[in-house]
Amino acid sequence: MIFQSPKNPNSHQTVKERIKPSLPVKVLLERNLIQGRVLDFGCGLGMDLKHLNKIGFETIGYDPYYQPEYPKGKFDTIICFYVLNVLLPIEQSHVLMAISELLKPGGRAFYAVRRDVRRNGFRYNPKRECNVYQCNVTLNFKSIFRTKYCEMYEYQHFNQIKKNNECVFCNPSPEQKLITETATAYSIFNLRPDLGREMLVVPKRHCDNFSELSEKGRTACKMIVNRVKKYYSEKFQPVKFNVEILDGSEPGESGKHAYIRIVPIRQG
Repeated sequence: MIFQSPKNPNSHQTVKERIKPSLPVKVLLERNLIQGRVLDFGCGLGMDLKHLNKIGFETIGYDPYYQPEYPKGKFDTIICFYVLNVLLPIEQSHVLMAISELLKPGGRAFYAVRRDVRRNGFRYNPKRECNVYQCNVTLNFKSIFRTKYCEMYEYQHFNQIKKNNECVFCNPSPEQKLITETATAYSIFNLRPDLGREMLVVPKRHCDNFSELSEKGRTACKMIVNRVKKYYSEKFQPVKFNVEILDGSEPGESGKHAYIRIVPIRQG
């Protein structure tokens, strides 16, 4: 499930016609970082996809324009190369959420972004005869490779990375089912069995109150709330949701961390 902004209709026109695998896929293969079932998210014309299948990896390709059938199931490895640079910020967030949802717990996703973009914004592409968008992108994930032309990040689910922090929201249990995630917030099912299918939306930054978050941080939380409600409605068709913004901690838990509680309500 992705979002394509009507303000950026030509992102597919930035596709490159490659005759050999990309540098990022070569780096990952050299480091033995591609494992299991693989998804090439934003595969374009599919050169990396073809190469990975040729050398024995079970690889699926997805591209909203060139290969629009949305992938089914979960993946051990997801690659997303040079996609985020041609998307508006809101589109980038939806890609991050989609990839987090398609990744298996314990799996890894790898993002490659360009580092040679001189100016953010739209520019005219004479070859394609249209305006295309490009921007610099910096992610708060682990950087594993960088040149003056590109940088590659490794992503794991937020609750699969152990942190030295006693706050249960800053260091959520790997046993909790992660629903979706952006660069600044995540959503999980609550572990407490007495609460049924209660879902939480949590900013990654430790804060006592949502007023402490930046506008970008608050927007990310709202975006996740809407996505979680849609996700749950498609699966279980509740009548409505109770959404509570809570500043503080769960009963019996130490420390304070603001979060949003989403409780689905069904009638009949």
